[in-house]
Amino acid sequence: MDEEYDVVVLGTGLKECILSGLLSVDGLKVLHMDRNDYYGGESASLNLIQLWKRFRGNDKPPAHLGSSRDYNVDMIPKFMMANGNLVRVLIHTDVTKYLYFKAVDGSYVLNKGKVHKVPATDMEALKSPLMGIFEKRRARKLFIYVHNYEESDPKTHEGMDLTRVTTRELIAKFGLDDNTIDFIGHAMALHRDDHYLNEPAMDTVMRMKLYAESFARFEGGSPYIYPLYGLGELPQAFARLSAVYGGTYMLNKPGCKVEFDEEGKVAGVTSEGETAKCKKVVCDPSYLPSKVRKVGKVARAIAIMSHPIPSTDESHSVQVILPQKQLGRRSDMYLFCCSYTHNVAPKGKFIAFVSTEAETDHPEVELKPGIALLGPVDEIFFDIYDIYEPVNEPSLDNCFISTSYDATTHFESTVTDVLNMYTMITGKVLDLSVDLSAASAAKE
Repeated sequence: MDEEYDVVVLGTGLKECILSGLLSVDGLKVLHMDRNDYYGGESASLNLIQLWKRFRGNDKPPAHLGSSRDYNVDMIPKFMMANGNLVRVLIHTDVTKYLYFKAVDGSYVLNKGKVHKVPATDMEALKSPLMGIFEKRRARKLFIYVHNYEESDPKTHEGMDLTRVTTRELIAKFGLDDNTIDFIGHAMALHRDDHYLNEPAMDTVMRMKLYAESFARFEGGSPYIYPLYGLGELPQAFARLSAVYGGTYMLNKPGCKVEFDEEGKVAGVTSEGETAKCKKVVCDPSYLPSKVRKVGKVARAIAIMSHPIPSTDESHSVQVILPQKQLGRRSDMYLFCCSYTHNVAPKGKFIAFVSTEAETDHPEVELKPGIALLGPVDEIFFDIYDIYEPVNEPSLDNCFISTSYDATTHFESTVTDVLNMYTMITGKVLDLSVDLSAASAAKE
């Protein structure tokens, strides 16, 4: 370990693993360490015994839940948009050859107390019970506008400059009501609150396009895909990738103390009396607590069930978004469900998560609207964790710290953080123009 590296990465969470892979592919000499003896950090994937140990202490899981090793319960479960940036990063690094994906069955939204499928195309808009007959026609016009919109072709803009027109103004042009705006903004464009309405419409239109194009990709019931055996496969796939490019991984390294020179710049990382010299450190907030601040917390519930979520058309994998306005909250609530069809539980078992940005210290009460949608559960665990973000200036200390994982059940915000960090570390923008067909999703 007493060598010199370009970058030392601390923690094997998803963000750290993706960055470690990208930097290795770029030809940098990378050492990747974790204080734990398992991959994943906060975003680890647990079997049943590990899940019990984490939330129930010494109890043993009941036998009727089946074999512990048939469970791969992701602590930070997030679906991937089929054409989204994470899939592009996976293809760019060629890590897709280590992973098998399967399309996710359903994408739903809560509206007036009922769960509805999110319409992804103009034809689906016409069939959706979310809207009345006249509203459907208006929504269809917006969907067609978004479908045809090309930034480089002014003919498709219909006289609007989307870098200046706000989302609210764009929607007003199509005459849509608040109800429709709610599901489009939160369940298709995946905004987490309503600030987007007063921001330029370009971002929302691009997000809607991504949703519709991802939806069309695998002709499933949703725009999302998920790896077989869950996200725990990702850090390990990146570890393999890094090794191919000469990177070094070390688990179970206690301490991991970042050393600084007299100018306050990173000089190396010490563990068990040995120091790896390096110019830059990439890590999660837990490795440099003096350089981060707490900005919020996430409340979550993890449930084991023996049935799909009701009203989702028997979907074995599904996301349901509960927009803030429907619940009288400041931010959205998310419901994630996956099952034995993605090999994350034994046959007949389903794993569901309910998560939201916590507004109180009582997850059991706060998550009620989401838990109410689950139906009967075999077991349920509640948890609150803090969200940290970096406050350091990386150009001065060469420390690049990721932000904690948010409450969303999709990857869009996570991968944005990774790409921003990549640009800060390397000074260049990652080229994501890749052949998307390189990532295929297994059919039943």
